[in-house]
Amino acid sequence: MVTETTSSHGRRNQTSNVERMPGQMIHRTRLGKSAAMEREHKWAVILAGGDGTRLKSLSRRITGDERPKQFCPVISDMSLVKETHKRVALEVAKERTLFLLNRLHQPYYSEILGDTPASNLIEQPRNIGTAPAILYGVLKIAAADPRAIVAFFPSDHYVSDNPKFMAHIRRAFEAAHERSDLVILLGVEPESPEVEYGWIEPAQAIQGHRQLHRVRRFWEKPSPGLAAVLQLRGCLWNSFVMIASAQAFIDIIASATPALYNAFASAVPMFGTDDEPTMIEKLYALLGETNFSDQVLALVPERLTVLKVSGIKWNDLGEPKRVLASIQTAGARPRWMENY
Repeated sequence: MVTETTSSHGRRNQTSNVERMPGQMIHRTRLGKSAAMEREHKWAVILAGGDGTRLKSLSRRITGDERPKQFCPVISDMSLVKETHKRVALEVAKERTLFLLNRLHQPYYSEILGDTPASNLIEQPRNIGTAPAILYGVLKIAAADPRAIVAFFPSDHYVSDNPKFMAHIRRAFEAAHERSDLVILLGVEPESPEVEYGWIEPAQAIQGHRQLHRVRRFWEKPSPGLAAVLQLRGCLWNSFVMIASAQAFIDIIASATPALYNAFASAVPMFGTDDEPTMIEKLYALLGETNFSDQVLALVPERLTVLKVSGIKWNDLGEPKRVLASIQTAGARPRWMENY
């Protein structure tokens, strides 16, 4: 239906009657608002606080100093942490992307991340494992945005196709937005029976989310024979890339390691104040090392799902042989290889 109106100049105009398809227009408006709201609550944390000991011999060769691998130009002439940020920026705004660091590495990251606002740098006094790092990061985000959906990315991975990989991340964000109670792990379709990786064994699909599967169990660094069996059974490499609501991350850590959660919860009122660094320094001095995979994820399988990543080549750059394989895959020739 079309109605006629008269303009201020006396001309007759034809305008569409907005009541013609009210359901469709309202639906589109709601979809637009929902997508915009979802984008506003997307956060990323790049885990860059590790010491990189397994690759230390190669990182010394590349840079001539003791910097961890994430601050080295390993695959290209860009440091791994900046390559990770470039990948993450395809899906998450820079202002909502945080870097989780070890203050002892400041001489190495101060220049690389010199253009990053200080508020986006979370500096730990020392490295005491992945669980404290993840909890510190997610509590900081939850304090700023209680409705946040957070993705964690290790900073030492090779990915052959960034847009394709981040398309999987987008689907994981969407699923986490709908199922804020679940933690979504990215499991990479294996190319070989790798014995140095952790594996995820998927279970049944989540109702209404065919791409998401429950987690039956984890297999850590299996024997060659078992790794071959796991690959045949459809198990996946554990990428340690994870997406969930901030609250879901907090809940699983509080459930699995209540002492760790309670210790950090006492520091939350200090976040964003001048007292935060001193408080965190004291806290880290009292805490022991806690591994997120073994001491959190493995204890709460009922809260976990896995999203299969296929169609890309992925590598955890923990060994020199993997670095060389990734360079060959990428067709790259970084400067350090000129005299290799």
